[in-house]
Amino acid sequence: MAAEAPLPTIRSLPSWLLGRAAARGRALVADALAVEGLRMWHHVVLSAVRDLQPVAQADLGRSVGLDPKDLVGVLNDLQTAGHVVRTPDPRDRRKNAVSLTDEGARLLARCEKAARAANDALLAPLSAAERDQFMGLLIRISGTDG
Repeated sequence: MAAEAPLPTIRSLPSWLLGRAAARGRALVADALAVEGLRMWHHVVLSAVRDLQPVAQADLGRSVGLDPKDLVGVLNDLQTAGHVVRTPDPRDRRKNAVSLTDEGARLLARCEKAARAANDALLAPLSAAERDQFMGLLIRISGTDG
């Protein structure tokens, strides 16, 4: 008698299914952001800058969990494209404070719309009530508070 193939067992694990769903969601969002010329980290950083501005560059990196060297590359891209500005932090002139430009705010609005549409596509098989329930369950198991 042959041993059961591992794939059905693996596919029955919630962690495997969540990983597959997350990969699909990331791909949908990445494709939507690519239309605007952005990658995922650019979108994350733009969103964080909008929420925290003016924000010290080091605080920004900690808030999004991005390595300082990687953050510098993302900020360089965003600044070169005119989406953020770095100026001396008024609280500590040795540090940079990052703020969104008007063009960065417009780009972020387009990206947020595109990301919402991608997430709607991801959750399309679910009813509105199922989406609400699913989001609540994800929050509970993700270790976040929403």
